[in-house]
Amino acid sequence: MNTIYLDYNATTPIDPAVAEAMTPYIYKIFGNPSSSHSFGITAKQAVEKSRKQVADLLGCEVDEIVFTSGGSESNNYAIKGVAMAYREGGNHIITSQIEHPAVTEVCLFLEKVGFNITYLPVDSYGIVEPSELEKEITPHTILVSIMHANNEVGTIEPLQEITRIAHKKNVLVHTDCAQSLGKIPVTIPDLGVDLLSIAGHKFYAPKGIGALYVRNGVNLEKYMHGANHEMDRRAGTENVIEIVGLGKACELISQNLGDYQTHMKNMREHLEDQLKINFPEAKINGHPDLRLPNTVSVSFPGLEANTILDELQTVAASAGAACHSDRVDISHVLEAMKIPQEIAMGTIRFSVGRTTTQQEIERAITELRDVIQRMQPRYSGSIDSIKPDEIKLTHFTHGLGCACKLRPQVLEEVLKKIPVTQNSKVLVGPETSDDAAVYQINNDTAIIQSVDFFTPIVDDPHQFGGIAAANSLSDIYAMGGTPLFALNIVGFPSNRLPISVLEEILEGARHKAEEAGIVIIGGHTVDDTEPKFGMAVTGIISPRNIIRNNTARIGDELILTKPIGTGILATALKRGMLDQAGIDNLTTTMASLNKNAAEIMQNMPVHACTDITGFGLLGHLLEMMKGSGNSARLKFSQIPILADVLALITADIIPGGTKDNWDYTRPYVGYDSQIGVNKQYLLNDAQTSGGLLIA
Repeated sequence: MNTIYLDYNATTPIDPAVAEAMTPYIYKIFGNPSSSHSFGITAKQAVEKSRKQVADLLGCEVDEIVFTSGGSESNNYAIKGVAMAYREGGNHIITSQIEHPAVTEVCLFLEKVGFNITYLPVDSYGIVEPSELEKEITPHTILVSIMHANNEVGTIEPLQEITRIAHKKNVLVHTDCAQSLGKIPVTIPDLGVDLLSIAGHKFYAPKGIGALYVRNGVNLEKYMHGANHEMDRRAGTENVIEIVGLGKACELISQNLGDYQTHMKNMREHLEDQLKINFPEAKINGHPDLRLPNTVSVSFPGLEANTILDELQTVAASAGAACHSDRVDISHVLEAMKIPQEIAMGTIRFSVGRTTTQQEIERAITELRDVIQRMQPRYSGSIDSIKPDEIKLTHFTHGLGCACKLRPQVLEEVLKKIPVTQNSKVLVGPETSDDAAVYQINNDTAIIQSVDFFTPIVDDPHQFGGIAAANSLSDIYAMGGTPLFALNIVGFPSNRLPISVLEEILEGARHKAEEAGIVIIGGHTVDDTEPKFGMAVTGIISPRNIIRNNTARIGDELILTKPIGTGILATALKRGMLDQAGIDNLTTTMASLNKNAAEIMQNMPVHACTDITGFGLLGHLLEMMKGSGNSARLKFSQIPILADVLALITADIIPGGTKDNWDYTRPYVGYDSQIGVNKQYLLNDAQTSGGLLIA
């Protein structure tokens, strides 16, 4: 692959020497270390050799090392273990505001069961002030947990001073060294801590393996119960293969840390120098000196990190903030450092590794410069070098389709303040939740007017135009009307995408309009920061045949004309997790017109109808029920669902709009106990160009 990997703080590859050490334990040496025969003894010897390799690196005794499944388990065991073992002596724990979730979430849990937690602030560099710690220690304090180095900005904490202050008050100290081990010296004699967590996949060992150092004499309440593995500290047959890998990775650090550290620092400094030269307005976060040798957190003011990363086709890095249609989610680390939102929203973390080259950094800077220049409002350079067939349209927007709608909670408050029209010719207005308005012309004729637009949900511009057109037409069909003509509504980033992309979007919409039997008569275009497209559609209907969404009756059956799950599948598509068959199924579903269903509906005893879009099945059904003064019962097994959707939800492929919908409808919905949260998310999934829901 030509992708430049600059996300080594997220995870590292397995070192070839580590893989070689593990190989015999995959194929040949498979014994259970607890068995007394030769197979078990050989495996046991491998485990104990690895324990010594870890202990030698940390400078501690071998019986002070407990193997775990990774950094998260090590942190859980350390903090919960101390809390439960020492709770008779106190219930106060001190940590910082910038810890990894594997620490903060443990502390939040302990707060629920009666522990008091103090979250120490940090300065603008992300450093905990030891004097602040000293002020917070009380006679009830039993543990201080402060990370060694921050995973986002790389700042190294004054752990020796923190430990000295805590020990002076007879308080235990735990540190999370997941990010520091393998990059800077990490030894027990130097740090002086009582408990220390490490995670193998951060230093070229496998994922799913870690270790916890526990100073002799420190008591931990055991929480993984079973047999007496790991000196009766953690039950479970040892993961010999990965333990061997962890040991070998520690041995490599013992032998080569100086070289690793020098190389990473040289690469980081080259990267940082190039960032400063090419982006003088950018801001480097974290301490200038007390920082990991491989980490650069850089903010591009006024830009959005995810949008930058989406357009970086060959560079892998991490964002420090996520921008949504109605809010910006800034990382808790940047918030604690009081980085202003307009700066924090454009924060990217680059982290180099042992094999990063100067050429890779220069290639990454070149692509980054091209992307950021295109994002500038006054950019006038050429974008002809961008090949249309290489463009992934979903990467030019931070949101997807109808999931970008305002949260229903926000929209509901806005609509309450809009006065209801008194014009008698307005047959359907904002007093209902219909997506179209109806205005009477005479006794036999009324016009329907609707408008809808959104950001790309597929990568192909032609397909996006067709899907957006089908979605816009759906509002007319949902009321039983016949569309007559449409106007295009376009937002287009002409400084980021070639005009040929816009031409393809419009062509896709034209083809869909022809399928619907209407014409598109002009429209309106604005230059925007991201691509958006939709249509204003005018239709016709008899005033006597209007189908509203607020007139469902007791005893009505519910009919849904398309399967749900398009929001989840579109999110999977953007993340590259959908195969071609899945993409084809998704695009075919969204591009299908609701025309046939609308025509059939005219010959059926239909009382109410709505189309299922951004607020999801339950959101739109809730609108129908509220408007009708009614309630509904759904049977999950009878709801049509697109293939593979539940598996993707299990993999946490869930749009933000879907979670907002779930939160909004939750007070009104009674779920059967067998409908787990994943199925609940699906029922609230923000659809794009969904089916008609007919009562």
